[in-house]
Amino acid sequence: MDFEIPIVLAKYLAELDDFIEREIRPLEEQNDNIRFFDHRREDARTDWERGGLPNEAWEALLAEARRRADAAGHYRYAAPREFGGKDGSNLDMAVIREHLAVKGLGLHNDLQTEHSIVGNNVGLLLMSIYGTEEQKAEWIDDLAEGRRGFAFGITEPAHGSDATYMETSAYRDGDEWVINGEKTWNTGIHKAKYDMIMARTSGEAGDGMGITAFLTPTDSPGFKIEEMLWTFNMPTDHGHISLTDVRVPHSSIFGGEGRGLQIVQHFFNENRIRQAASSLGAAQFCVNESVQYAQERKPFGKALASNQGIQFPLVELQTQCEMLRALVHKTAWLMDKYGAFSQSDKVSMCNYWSNRLCCEAADRAMQVHGGLGYSRHKPFEHIYRHHRRYRITEGAEEIQMRRVAGYMFGYMKQRAPKGVQED
Repeated sequence: MDFEIPIVLAKYLAELDDFIEREIRPLEEQNDNIRFFDHRREDARTDWERGGLPNEAWEALLAEARRRADAAGHYRYAAPREFGGKDGSNLDMAVIREHLAVKGLGLHNDLQTEHSIVGNNVGLLLMSIYGTEEQKAEWIDDLAEGRRGFAFGITEPAHGSDATYMETSAYRDGDEWVINGEKTWNTGIHKAKYDMIMARTSGEAGDGMGITAFLTPTDSPGFKIEEMLWTFNMPTDHGHISLTDVRVPHSSIFGGEGRGLQIVQHFFNENRIRQAASSLGAAQFCVNESVQYAQERKPFGKALASNQGIQFPLVELQTQCEMLRALVHKTAWLMDKYGAFSQSDKVSMCNYWSNRLCCEAADRAMQVHGGLGYSRHKPFEHIYRHHRRYRITEGAEEIQMRRVAGYMFGYMKQRAPKGVQED
Protein backbone atom coordinates (compact mmCIF):
# COMPACT_ATOMS: atom_id res chain seq x y z
CA MET A 1 0.00 0.00 0.00
CA ASP A 2 1.28 3.45 -0.93
CA PHE A 3 0.00 6.44 1.06
CA GLU A 4 2.01 9.05 -0.85
CA ILE A 5 0.12 11.69 -2.81
CA PRO A 6 0.62 10.76 -6.49
CA ILE A 7 3.44 12.78 -8.05
CA VAL A 8 1.17 14.19 -10.76
CA LEU A 9 -1.31 15.38 -8.15
CA ALA A 10 1.40 16.85 -5.93
CA LYS A 11 2.68 18.85 -8.90
CA TYR A 12 -0.84 20.04 -9.62
CA LEU A 13 -1.22 21.31 -6.04
CA ALA A 14 1.93 23.37 -6.57
CA GLU A 15 0.47 24.67 -9.84
CA LEU A 16 -2.70 25.70 -7.99
CA ASP A 17 -0.68 27.48 -5.32
CA ASP A 18 1.18 29.43 -7.99
CA PHE A 19 -2.08 30.38 -9.71
CA ILE A 20 -3.56 31.58 -6.41
CA GLU A 21 -0.58 33.84 -5.73
CA ARG A 22 -0.48 35.25 -9.27
CA GLU A 23 -4.18 35.65 -10.04
CA ILE A 24 -6.42 35.23 -7.02
CA ARG A 25 -4.62 36.97 -4.15
CA PRO A 26 -4.24 40.23 -6.11
CA LEU A 27 -7.95 40.12 -7.01
CA GLU A 28 -8.82 39.48 -3.37
CA GLU A 29 -6.87 42.55 -2.28
CA GLN A 30 -7.86 45.07 -4.94
CA ASN A 31 -10.70 47.60 -4.48
CA ASP A 32 -11.04 46.62 -0.82
CA ASN A 33 -12.29 43.16 -1.81
CA ILE A 34 -10.65 41.96 1.38
CA ARG A 35 -13.76 43.25 3.17
CA PHE A 36 -15.46 40.04 2.12
CA PHE A 37 -12.93 38.01 4.11
CA ASP A 38 -11.83 40.10 7.10
CA HIS A 39 -13.90 41.02 10.17
CA ARG A 40 -16.43 42.82 7.92
CA ARG A 41 -17.17 39.69 5.90
CA GLU A 42 -20.72 38.92 7.05
CA ASP A 43 -21.90 42.49 6.67
CA ALA A 44 -20.10 42.95 3.34
CA ARG A 45 -21.52 39.76 1.88
CA THR A 46 -25.12 40.46 2.91
CA ASP A 47 -27.51 42.83 1.17
CA TRP A 48 -29.61 43.77 4.17
CA GLU A 49 -31.80 46.01 2.02
CA ARG A 50 -32.90 43.03 -0.08
CA GLY A 51 -33.95 40.75 2.74
CA GLY A 52 -30.52 39.38 3.53
CA LEU A 53 -29.67 38.05 0.06
CA PRO A 54 -26.03 37.80 -1.06
CA ASN A 55 -24.55 41.14 -2.07
CA GLU A 56 -24.31 41.55 -5.86
CA ALA A 57 -20.72 42.76 -5.64
CA TRP A 58 -19.81 39.70 -3.59
CA GLU A 59 -21.31 37.29 -6.09
CA ALA A 60 -19.71 39.17 -8.99
CA LEU A 61 -16.30 38.77 -7.32
CA LEU A 62 -16.83 35.02 -6.98
CA ALA A 63 -17.84 34.84 -10.65
CA GLU A 64 -14.70 36.69 -11.73
CA ALA A 65 -12.52 34.30 -9.72
CA ARG A 66 -14.24 31.34 -11.37
CA ARG A 67 -13.79 32.91 -14.80
CA ARG A 68 -10.04 33.29 -14.21
CA ALA A 69 -9.78 29.76 -12.88
CA ASP A 70 -11.61 28.39 -15.91
CA ALA A 71 -9.38 30.33 -18.29
CA ALA A 72 -6.35 28.82 -16.52
CA GLY A 73 -7.77 25.31 -16.83
CA HIS A 74 -8.55 24.71 -13.15
CA TYR A 75 -12.26 25.26 -12.64
CA ARG A 76 -13.38 22.19 -14.62
CA TYR A 77 -10.72 19.88 -13.21
CA ALA A 78 -13.20 17.21 -12.07
CA ALA A 79 -15.19 17.24 -15.33
CA PRO A 80 -14.70 14.72 -18.14
CA ARG A 81 -12.15 15.72 -20.75
CA GLU A 82 -14.84 15.87 -23.40
CA PHE A 83 -16.32 18.81 -21.49
CA GLY A 84 -13.03 20.63 -21.01
CA GLY A 85 -12.08 18.98 -17.73
CA LYS A 86 -9.23 16.74 -16.64
CA ASP A 87 -11.14 13.66 -15.50
CA GLY A 88 -10.35 14.49 -11.89
CA SER A 89 -11.04 11.52 -9.63
CA ASN A 90 -12.73 11.46 -6.22
CA LEU A 91 -9.31 10.99 -4.64
CA ASP A 92 -7.96 13.97 -6.58
CA MET A 93 -10.84 16.14 -5.48
CA ALA A 94 -10.58 15.06 -1.84
CA VAL A 95 -6.89 15.96 -1.74
CA ILE A 96 -7.42 19.24 -3.60
CA ARG A 97 -10.35 20.39 -1.48
CA GLU A 98 -8.52 19.69 1.75
CA HIS A 99 -5.43 21.46 0.41
CA LEU A 100 -7.41 24.59 -0.44
CA ALA A 101 -9.36 24.62 2.84
CA VAL A 102 -6.16 24.35 4.91
CA LYS A 103 -5.20 27.76 3.53
CA GLY A 104 -8.07 29.39 5.43
CA LEU A 105 -10.59 31.97 4.26
CA GLY A 106 -10.00 33.46 0.86
CA LEU A 107 -11.21 33.96 -2.67
CA HIS A 108 -9.44 30.78 -3.74
CA ASN A 109 -11.92 28.60 -1.82
CA ASP A 110 -14.81 30.12 0.09
CA LEU A 111 -16.32 27.55 2.42
CA GLN A 112 -19.58 29.41 3.05
CA THR A 113 -20.64 29.43 -0.59
CA GLU A 114 -18.79 26.26 -1.66
CA HIS A 115 -17.07 28.43 -4.26
CA SER A 116 -13.66 27.20 -5.35
CA ILE A 117 -11.15 27.74 -8.12
CA VAL A 118 -11.46 23.97 -8.60
CA GLY A 119 -15.19 23.64 -9.03
CA ASN A 120 -17.22 21.04 -7.18
CA ASN A 121 -19.54 21.03 -10.15
CA VAL A 122 -21.75 18.08 -9.23
CA GLY A 123 -24.49 19.44 -11.51
CA LEU A 124 -22.19 18.93 -14.50
CA LEU A 125 -21.33 15.43 -13.32
CA LEU A 126 -24.99 14.49 -13.02
CA MET A 127 -25.86 16.02 -16.38
CA SER A 128 -23.08 14.09 -18.10
CA ILE A 129 -24.39 10.81 -16.66
CA TYR A 130 -28.17 11.23 -16.47
CA GLY A 131 -29.04 13.92 -19.01
CA THR A 132 -30.69 13.16 -22.33
CA GLU A 133 -28.80 14.13 -25.47
CA GLU A 134 -31.06 17.16 -25.83
CA GLN A 135 -30.47 18.19 -22.20
CA LYS A 136 -26.72 17.80 -22.57
CA ALA A 137 -26.72 19.95 -25.69
CA GLU A 138 -28.60 22.67 -23.81
CA TRP A 139 -26.82 22.51 -20.46
CA ILE A 140 -23.28 21.13 -20.66
CA ASP A 141 -21.44 24.25 -21.84
CA ASP A 142 -23.20 26.55 -19.39
CA LEU A 143 -22.66 24.16 -16.47
CA ALA A 144 -19.02 23.61 -17.40
CA GLU A 145 -18.27 27.32 -17.52
CA GLY A 146 -20.36 28.16 -14.46
CA ARG A 147 -22.66 30.47 -16.41
CA ARG A 148 -25.76 28.86 -14.99
CA GLY A 149 -26.89 25.95 -12.88
CA PHE A 150 -29.94 24.56 -11.16
CA ALA A 151 -31.05 24.41 -7.55
CA PHE A 152 -32.02 21.13 -5.90
CA GLY A 153 -35.63 20.88 -4.74
CA ILE A 154 -35.47 17.84 -2.46
CA THR A 155 -36.21 18.81 1.15
CA GLU A 156 -39.77 19.68 2.15
CA PRO A 157 -41.15 21.54 5.18
CA ALA A 158 -42.43 18.27 6.67
CA HIS A 159 -39.82 15.94 5.16
CA GLY A 160 -36.05 16.15 5.26
CA SER A 161 -34.15 12.92 5.78
CA ASP A 162 -37.27 10.89 4.92
CA ALA A 163 -37.02 11.86 1.25
CA THR A 164 -39.03 8.88 -0.02
CA TYR A 165 -42.02 10.22 1.91
CA MET A 166 -42.10 13.55 0.06
CA GLU A 167 -45.54 15.03 -0.51
CA THR A 168 -44.75 16.95 -3.70
CA SER A 169 -46.38 15.08 -6.55
CA ALA A 170 -46.78 15.29 -10.31
CA TYR A 171 -49.23 13.77 -12.78
CA ARG A 172 -49.09 13.57 -16.53
CA ASP A 173 -51.47 15.57 -18.68
CA GLY A 174 -50.80 14.83 -22.33
CA ASP A 175 -47.28 15.94 -23.21
CA GLU A 176 -46.95 17.86 -19.95
CA TRP A 177 -46.58 17.13 -16.25
CA VAL A 178 -48.37 19.11 -13.55
CA ILE A 179 -46.46 19.57 -10.27
CA ASN A 180 -47.89 20.54 -6.89
CA GLY A 181 -46.10 20.81 -3.57
CA GLU A 182 -43.52 22.67 -1.52
CA LYS A 183 -39.74 22.57 -1.15
CA THR A 184 -37.52 24.26 1.38
CA TRP A 185 -33.80 24.95 1.86
CA ASN A 186 -33.39 25.40 -1.89
CA THR A 187 -29.85 26.74 -1.86
CA GLY A 188 -29.09 29.19 -4.66
CA ILE A 189 -32.73 29.63 -5.60
CA HIS A 190 -32.39 33.42 -5.49
CA LYS A 191 -30.48 33.25 -8.81
CA ALA A 192 -31.23 29.83 -10.27
CA LYS A 193 -33.27 29.82 -13.47
CA TYR A 194 -34.15 26.16 -12.91
CA ASP A 195 -34.93 24.04 -9.89
CA MET A 196 -34.51 20.26 -10.03
CA ILE A 197 -37.81 19.35 -8.37
CA MET A 198 -38.22 15.86 -6.95
CA ALA A 199 -41.85 14.75 -7.07
CA ARG A 200 -43.64 11.47 -6.60
CA THR A 201 -45.18 10.30 -9.87
CA SER A 202 -46.05 6.71 -8.90
CA GLY A 203 -45.81 4.24 -6.06
CA GLU A 204 -46.42 4.69 -2.36
CA ALA A 205 -44.73 6.73 0.36
CA GLY A 206 -41.45 5.03 1.25
CA ASP A 207 -40.91 3.45 -2.17
CA GLY A 208 -37.52 3.97 -3.77
CA MET A 209 -38.98 3.98 -7.25
CA GLY A 210 -41.67 6.40 -8.39
CA ILE A 211 -39.87 9.67 -7.59
CA THR A 212 -39.08 11.74 -10.68
CA ALA A 213 -36.70 14.67 -11.12
CA PHE A 214 -38.00 17.59 -13.19
CA LEU A 215 -35.81 20.45 -14.43
CA THR A 216 -38.35 23.16 -13.66
CA PRO A 217 -38.02 26.79 -14.81
CA THR A 218 -38.31 29.07 -11.79
CA ASP A 219 -40.30 31.60 -13.82
CA SER A 220 -43.06 29.04 -14.49
CA PRO A 221 -46.60 30.16 -13.61
CA GLY A 222 -47.38 28.75 -10.17
CA PHE A 223 -43.73 28.63 -9.06
CA LYS A 224 -43.30 30.98 -6.10
CA ILE A 225 -40.52 31.79 -3.67
CA GLU A 226 -42.44 32.07 -0.40
CA GLU A 227 -39.51 33.30 1.69
CA MET A 228 -35.76 33.30 2.03
CA LEU A 229 -34.74 31.61 5.26
CA TRP A 230 -32.28 33.40 7.54
CA THR A 231 -29.73 31.14 9.17
CA PHE A 232 -26.90 31.01 11.68
CA ASN A 233 -24.61 31.87 8.77
CA MET A 234 -25.69 34.87 6.68
CA PRO A 235 -26.26 35.88 3.92
CA THR A 236 -29.18 33.69 2.90
CA ASP A 237 -29.63 31.96 -0.43
CA HIS A 238 -31.91 29.28 0.99
CA GLY A 239 -35.48 29.54 -0.28
CA HIS A 240 -38.82 28.02 0.66
CA ILE A 241 -40.81 27.61 -2.56
CA SER A 242 -44.27 26.44 -3.50
CA LEU A 243 -45.55 24.87 -6.72
CA THR A 244 -49.20 25.23 -7.68
CA ASP A 245 -50.20 23.46 -10.89
CA VAL A 246 -46.76 24.11 -12.37
CA ARG A 247 -46.64 22.69 -15.90
CA VAL A 248 -43.45 21.35 -17.44
CA PRO A 249 -42.93 19.40 -20.68
CA HIS A 250 -42.20 15.68 -20.62
CA SER A 251 -38.69 16.53 -21.85
CA SER A 252 -37.96 18.20 -18.52
CA ILE A 253 -37.64 14.80 -16.81
CA PHE A 254 -34.05 14.30 -15.69
CA GLY A 255 -32.65 10.81 -15.27
CA GLY A 256 -35.75 8.87 -16.29
CA GLU A 257 -39.30 8.70 -15.04
CA GLY A 258 -39.52 7.32 -11.51
CA ARG A 259 -35.74 7.18 -11.09
CA GLY A 260 -35.02 10.48 -9.40
CA LEU A 261 -33.80 8.96 -6.15
CA GLN A 262 -30.79 7.47 -7.92
CA ILE A 263 -29.74 10.98 -8.93
CA VAL A 264 -30.12 12.20 -5.35
CA GLN A 265 -28.03 9.37 -3.93
CA HIS A 266 -25.34 9.81 -6.58
CA PHE A 267 -25.23 13.52 -5.81
CA PHE A 268 -25.01 12.86 -2.08
CA ASN A 269 -22.15 10.37 -2.28
CA GLU A 270 -20.06 12.42 -4.68
CA ASN A 271 -20.69 15.64 -2.79
CA ARG A 272 -20.31 14.25 0.72
CA ILE A 273 -16.82 12.84 0.27
CA ARG A 274 -15.62 16.16 -1.15
CA GLN A 275 -17.39 18.12 1.55
CA ALA A 276 -15.82 15.85 4.18
CA ALA A 277 -12.41 16.71 2.76
CA SER A 278 -13.19 20.43 3.00
CA SER A 279 -14.27 20.09 6.63
CA LEU A 280 -11.08 18.18 7.34
CA GLY A 281 -9.05 20.96 5.74
CA ALA A 282 -10.85 23.62 7.77
CA ALA A 283 -10.26 21.62 10.96
CA GLN A 284 -6.57 21.32 10.13
CA PHE A 285 -6.41 25.07 9.54
CA CYS A 286 -7.87 25.70 13.01
CA VAL A 287 -5.33 23.36 14.59
CA ASN A 288 -2.42 24.89 12.69
CA GLU A 289 -3.42 28.43 13.64
CA SER A 290 -3.82 27.42 17.29
CA VAL A 291 -0.41 25.78 17.44
CA GLN A 292 1.26 28.83 15.93
CA TYR A 293 -0.55 31.24 18.24
CA ALA A 294 0.23 29.11 21.31
CA GLN A 295 3.92 29.35 20.47
CA GLU A 296 3.78 33.13 20.05
CA ARG A 297 1.50 34.14 22.93
CA LYS A 298 3.38 34.43 26.25
CA PRO A 299 1.13 35.27 29.20
CA PHE A 300 2.94 35.42 32.55
CA GLY A 301 6.24 35.26 30.71
CA LYS A 302 5.96 31.83 29.10
CA ALA A 303 4.46 30.51 25.88
CA LEU A 304 0.96 29.09 25.98
CA ALA A 305 2.40 26.10 24.14
CA SER A 306 4.27 25.03 27.27
CA ASN A 307 0.99 24.26 29.07
CA GLN A 308 -0.37 20.75 28.79
CA GLY A 309 -3.88 22.20 29.05
CA ILE A 310 -3.17 23.78 25.64
CA GLN A 311 -1.16 20.89 24.19
CA PHE A 312 -3.38 17.91 24.92
CA PRO A 313 -6.66 19.09 23.31
CA LEU A 314 -4.74 20.08 20.18
CA VAL A 315 -2.92 16.74 20.16
CA GLU A 316 -6.27 14.96 20.21
CA LEU A 317 -7.58 17.08 17.37
CA GLN A 318 -4.42 16.52 15.31
CA THR A 319 -4.68 12.78 15.88
CA GLN A 320 -8.27 12.80 14.67
CA CYS A 321 -7.25 14.80 11.59
CA GLU A 322 -4.62 12.23 10.72
CA MET A 323 -6.99 9.29 11.14
CA LEU A 324 -9.79 10.98 9.22
CA ARG A 325 -7.44 11.91 6.39
CA ALA A 326 -6.52 8.26 5.93
CA LEU A 327 -10.19 7.25 5.84
CA VAL A 328 -11.17 10.03 3.42
CA HIS A 329 -8.37 9.07 1.02
CA LYS A 330 -9.20 5.37 1.27
CA THR A 331 -12.90 5.98 0.71
CA ALA A 332 -12.36 8.27 -2.27
CA TRP A 333 -9.93 5.77 -3.81
CA LEU A 334 -12.40 2.90 -3.37
CA MET A 335 -15.19 5.02 -4.91
CA ASP A 336 -12.99 5.60 -7.94
CA LYS A 337 -12.30 1.86 -8.22
CA TYR A 338 -15.72 0.41 -7.48
CA GLY A 339 -18.25 3.19 -8.10
CA ALA A 340 -20.02 5.97 -6.22
CA PHE A 341 -22.48 3.63 -4.48
CA SER A 342 -19.89 1.07 -3.39
CA GLN A 343 -18.70 2.79 -0.20
CA SER A 344 -21.83 4.37 1.22
CA ASP A 345 -21.03 3.36 4.80
CA LYS A 346 -17.55 4.90 4.66
CA VAL A 347 -18.85 8.05 2.96
CA SER A 348 -21.22 8.48 5.90
CA MET A 349 -18.40 7.88 8.39
CA CYS A 350 -16.20 10.47 6.71
CA ASN A 351 -18.98 12.99 6.45
CA TYR A 352 -20.44 13.00 9.92
CA TRP A 353 -17.08 12.74 11.65
CA SER A 354 -15.39 15.47 9.59
CA ASN A 355 -18.19 17.94 10.23
CA ARG A 356 -18.16 17.25 13.95
CA LEU A 357 -14.37 17.46 14.02
CA CYS A 358 -14.38 20.82 12.23
CA CYS A 359 -16.79 22.30 14.77
CA GLU A 360 -14.68 20.99 17.64
CA ALA A 361 -11.48 22.34 16.09
CA ALA A 362 -13.02 25.78 15.52
CA ASP A 363 -14.31 25.86 19.08
CA ARG A 364 -10.90 24.89 20.45
CA ALA A 365 -9.20 27.51 18.28
CA MET A 366 -11.47 30.17 19.80
CA GLN A 367 -10.50 28.96 23.27
CA VAL A 368 -6.77 28.98 22.55
CA HIS A 369 -6.96 32.46 21.01
CA GLY A 370 -9.04 33.81 23.91
CA GLY A 371 -11.06 36.97 23.37
CA LEU A 372 -9.51 37.57 19.96
CA GLY A 373 -10.54 34.07 18.90
CA TYR A 374 -14.13 34.81 19.82
CA SER A 375 -14.10 38.01 17.76
CA ARG A 376 -14.68 38.28 14.06
CA HIS A 377 -11.11 39.46 13.64
CA LYS A 378 -10.23 35.77 13.55
CA PRO A 379 -11.98 33.37 11.15
CA PHE A 380 -12.93 30.68 13.66
CA GLU A 381 -16.46 31.88 14.38
CA HIS A 382 -17.10 32.01 10.65
CA ILE A 383 -15.79 28.48 10.17
CA TYR A 384 -17.88 27.23 13.08
CA ARG A 385 -21.08 28.88 11.86
CA HIS A 386 -20.67 27.49 8.38
CA HIS A 387 -19.66 23.94 9.22
CA ARG A 388 -22.20 23.58 12.00
CA ARG A 389 -24.85 23.42 9.29
CA TYR A 390 -23.26 20.35 7.71
CA ARG A 391 -24.01 18.31 10.80
CA ILE A 392 -27.62 18.68 9.63
CA THR A 393 -27.78 19.54 5.94
CA GLU A 394 -25.45 16.88 4.53
CA GLY A 395 -27.72 14.31 6.14
CA ALA A 396 -27.99 14.75 9.90
CA GLU A 397 -25.16 12.95 11.66
CA GLU A 398 -27.74 10.72 13.36
CA ILE A 399 -28.99 9.65 9.92
CA GLN A 400 -25.41 9.04 8.79
CA MET A 401 -24.73 6.94 11.86
CA ARG A 402 -27.95 4.97 11.32
CA ARG A 403 -26.84 4.37 7.76
CA VAL A 404 -23.50 2.98 8.93
CA ALA A 405 -25.31 0.81 11.47
CA GLY A 406 -27.51 -0.55 8.70
CA TYR A 407 -24.45 -1.87 6.89
CA MET A 408 -22.76 -3.08 10.08
CA PHE A 409 -25.75 -5.10 11.27
CA GLY A 410 -26.85 -6.39 7.90
CA TYR A 411 -30.00 -4.34 7.37
CA MET A 412 -28.51 -2.72 4.28
CA LYS A 413 -26.10 -3.75 1.53
CA GLN A 414 -23.53 -1.71 -0.38
CA ARG A 415 -25.83 -0.66 -3.16
CA ALA A 416 -28.35 2.01 -4.07
CA PRO A 417 -31.61 2.10 -2.07
CA LYS A 418 -34.30 -0.50 -2.71
CA GLY A 419 -35.87 -0.05 -6.12
CA VAL A 420 -33.06 2.12 -7.45
CA GLN A 421 -30.52 0.82 -9.93
CA GLU A 422 -26.91 0.73 -8.80
CA ASP A 423 -24.30 2.92 -10.43
